[in-house]
Amino acid sequence: MDMKKAIVIGATGGTGVAVTQELINRGISTVAYGRSRHKLEQLAAALGSPSHLQLAVGDAFEPNEIIAASQEVDVMFHCANVPYNEMESRLLPLGESVMKAAEQLALKVVVIDGIYPYGRSQMNEVTEEHPKQPHTRKGKTRLAYEQMLFSSKWTRAQIMIVRLPDYYGPTANEASYLGSTLESIAKGKMAFFIGNMKTPREYIYLPDAAVMVVELANRENTYGQNWNIPGSGIIAGNDIVRIAQKAAGVTKPVVPLGKIGLSLIGLGVPVMREIVEMLYLTEEPLILSRQKYERNIGPVQATSFEEGIAVTIRQLLKKWIIFFVHL
Repeated sequence: MDMKKAIVIGATGGTGVAVTQELINRGISTVAYGRSRHKLEQLAAALGSPSHLQLAVGDAFEPNEIIAASQEVDVMFHCANVPYNEMESRLLPLGESVMKAAEQLALKVVVIDGIYPYGRSQMNEVTEEHPKQPHTRKGKTRLAYEQMLFSSKWTRAQIMIVRLPDYYGPTANEASYLGSTLESIAKGKMAFFIGNMKTPREYIYLPDAAVMVVELANRENTYGQNWNIPGSGIIAGNDIVRIAQKAAGVTKPVVPLGKIGLSLIGLGVPVMREIVEMLYLTEEPLILSRQKYERNIGPVQATSFEEGIAVTIRQLLKKWIIFFVHL
């Protein structure tokens, strides 16, 4: 398949920016779709305002607005998300809106999702065939989301779900566990780390994820399936902090947040309270298998943690300096 034009729904979010950048790097005509014109214009400027990038302001909950922005598009990347504390009420309506638009235009759709539907790991490395037995509210919501996406009522759209572990990178925001941690370290502030800092966990560098996601999207025989997008391996929080502080040149306290800490912060920040039920993933890590990707596509893209974290900190520092210059 030769993808000629793509639209990225939620283009200014953490995964959306990374996917948009990868598409632009490949010379693919791309529509960046989001709610905020200001954020879209910032994205375009950061990418060098390429001629093959279009900006479209719209609401992802309105299928007609998505349709209007998706003319002559081959592939739709659904990178939009909802806050943790709104997942149960808003995730399925969001997905249905995107699917209604894709169905009307008979598009290929790549949905970015996570590992919650698997529930507790029953394999050393979780394959796409791992049982989906979620025991958390969010896991059950995400499983219902998958079932809606692969519903037989969609007869014209072609779907794939790509599943990412926890991620980090210059574009990662507070929707990721590491986003706010690395940003605080870059700013030279005290930081919080979600979960304990001794148990190694899997993380993926977002630019790596974007390479693999776009590679899958550009193949004809990858749709109608789930695909795991594995990270560069596992790493403990203490090592992440060590690498990040070395890159930032600043050493300030980093405080691990467990159930009690998250519950207390959650009194004022509902999103943090909602993380509590997912803490099992920080104690019983789930590691994605790379077998299916490597067998069908090729070697995974795997930037080392030393390099990826250092680049992330440098980019965050650069962004912070530019922000102050403009004040």
